[in-house]
Amino acid sequence: MCAESKQKWKRRIFWIPTLHQLSSTPSQKYSSRTSRGEIVNTYGITQGTSWCGQGGAQTVVRLCDMSEESLSRNYKYMFQKLRDIRDVLANKIEDLGATLKNCYSIEEFASTSLPAQENVILLGQICCDSNGKLNAKSVVLEGDLEYSCGMQVPVDLSELREYSLFPGQVVVMEGINSTGRKLVASKLYEGVPLPFYRPEEQDDISDEQQMVLVACGPYTTSDSLTYEPLLDLIEIVKRDKPDVCILSYQLIGTFEEVFKRCLKGIIEGTRGLNTQLVFVPSLRDVHHEYVYPQPPFVFPEISKEDRQRVHLVPDPCTLNINGVVFGLTSTDIIFHMGTEEISSSVGSDRFTRILKHILTQRSYYPLYPPAEEMNIDYENFQLYAQMQVTPDVFIVPSELRYFVKDVIGCVCMNPGRLTKGQVGGTYGRLFIKPKINLEKERQNPCLAAQVVKI
Repeated sequence: MCAESKQKWKRRIFWIPTLHQLSSTPSQKYSSRTSRGEIVNTYGITQGTSWCGQGGAQTVVRLCDMSEESLSRNYKYMFQKLRDIRDVLANKIEDLGATLKNCYSIEEFASTSLPAQENVILLGQICCDSNGKLNAKSVVLEGDLEYSCGMQVPVDLSELREYSLFPGQVVVMEGINSTGRKLVASKLYEGVPLPFYRPEEQDDISDEQQMVLVACGPYTTSDSLTYEPLLDLIEIVKRDKPDVCILSYQLIGTFEEVFKRCLKGIIEGTRGLNTQLVFVPSLRDVHHEYVYPQPPFVFPEISKEDRQRVHLVPDPCTLNINGVVFGLTSTDIIFHMGTEEISSSVGSDRFTRILKHILTQRSYYPLYPPAEEMNIDYENFQLYAQMQVTPDVFIVPSELRYFVKDVIGCVCMNPGRLTKGQVGGTYGRLFIKPKINLEKERQNPCLAAQVVKI
């Protein structure tokens, strides 16, 4: 890892709080909240829906490993070389470029550095010409290795009627590059998403409706260590009996023992329900590996009777839940890309644009350079942080406002945080039903979804 990333790592360690700074008494603000159970966002047909599952009796949860073996253990990091990062980025441009070339029937790409008096089509990734944030006057296209040898050319966006760009985005642009020193872009080719997963005939899939509950930490308020929100969430799980409960973890305090105590409380508190528990780590977990992609938690204390229903998965990951594919990440890519994206005359809202970029760039973290808080191991990033299919449901927690929306056929949900400072936050719940008729066109398997206040 480069010196700058090591320095970021050191700064991260200095930010860790300690237990004595927090109170062991319940939070008054959390206890006095009046809006518990309020539904704040909906998707699909929710009127008259009874939000109760079957307790996971017929649910099968497994990691999708269609191309590579899933990330299942810790790995060595902080040893990558700049050449390795370059190779990963070059492969990304090459792979997405080949897809765009086939999709739009492009005969050949031109070089970013060769002058041409007629329209040319260039392949590359979006960069900024300085250390500041990207803006309409600082856009640079860094060409691929095959056609452009990685040469850069500034881009004039004044002829484009609409655009949405961010650093690291792989694009194909058409325009005039008369001097070889500036491309006047006239057309921007849209990215192409991966196909959706189609179950195989031999897949053992239940056609029963399944309930999935999703919550993202922190699981206690900022002024208390009593974990009241977590206890309330466990009571909701007992009451509603979801088939799957997906928990993105974030902990504060010192640290591993607190984590083990919380994890043990969730597992034992839901024992007897058969609810499938999925634990996703977070880069905010101060007891866990601070690298992306992030390996799963290690918790050997899981009892034999619980091992079949407790799933410790990496961040990011792609899950197959009874034939419905879930994309999961706890990294706040929505916020990171939202601070970097530039757009003009684009009708959709910013959340939709960013989600579409993620899906069409086929990566759980397409932003480059990454946010300052991110330490990315690019060799493992290439193996474990790429989408294998377009997920049916994409869970993407963020500090930004909660939402549920359909983006190019994928239901995307930000369930919000379970706590926001000293007050209660929100969680999400979904009803899914796999479509097992392989002869018909795909139908969205997410029937309904809600974001609810804890």
